[in-house]
Amino acid sequence: MNSQTTSTVPVALTIAGSDSGGGAGIQADLRTFAFHCVHGTSAITCVTAQNTLGVMRVDPIPPEAVVAQIRAVYEDIGVQAVKTGMLINKEIITAVAEQVEALQIQNLVVDPVMVSRTGAQLLDNDAVNTLRHLLIPKAAIVTPNRYEAQILSSLPINSLDDMRAAAQMIHRNVRAKVVLVKGGGMQGKLCGVDIWFDGHKMETLTTKHVETKNSHGTGCTLSAAIAAHLALGSDLITAVRQAKEYVTSALSYALDIGKGQGPVGHFFPLLNK
Repeated sequence: MNSQTTSTVPVALTIAGSDSGGGAGIQADLRTFAFHCVHGTSAITCVTAQNTLGVMRVDPIPPEAVVAQIRAVYEDIGVQAVKTGMLINKEIITAVAEQVEALQIQNLVVDPVMVSRTGAQLLDNDAVNTLRHLLIPKAAIVTPNRYEAQILSSLPINSLDDMRAAAQMIHRNVRAKVVLVKGGGMQGKLCGVDIWFDGHKMETLTTKHVETKNSHGTGCTLSAAIAAHLALGSDLITAVRQAKEYVTSALSYALDIGKGQGPVGHFFPLLNK
């Protein structure tokens, strides 16, 4: 992967959708990169009209334009880590996977963004299958939530043992190098408990639970924070642990804005002041 860069700080690239409400997607990723003193670059895959109440409209970007953004960043600035978020359709997923192969991207964090934390499916079946077969096997880590892990593993997930079984199944059948099954969509004490599996080691990762309705963008923020720490040189398990701590802190200072679900407080030290 090209590590040559004219920047004096590490560089990370997010390939994801734009959230007009500012809580998730590209906007959340760039704020997360900035918090970690990593220069953030972007390739926008779709433009959404959304706010704290929901998504009103989604307009995909042509795959050729997504590729042009990736190559423009890569060929001039260079990147040390990449994360993907909402890739919206089969054509864009295919184009991104081809660029990952062509540019030999190593530190790739794939947030599947197939199903929301409430269980609403966001990608059609063709896109899901393309993500499963073309992109996830190229990732350093994939970070499915409960419902995405159910799709990828074909297993129901209602307990900690279910999460562990799903992680193993995704590693074996989807050929994911490392799987982080997120527990944000779980109930009770399992909410926020994540399962790490790398084919050898199974770990249960926990942080304190933060009770708040304002949790928009947590998945985007976690995967972006993992990418930021990889760009800074952390090993993968350390990057995940540090990213979880960051998200927990950001949730503690979540923004109560709008009439629905507000976003996490990405710059919580400033909010605390």
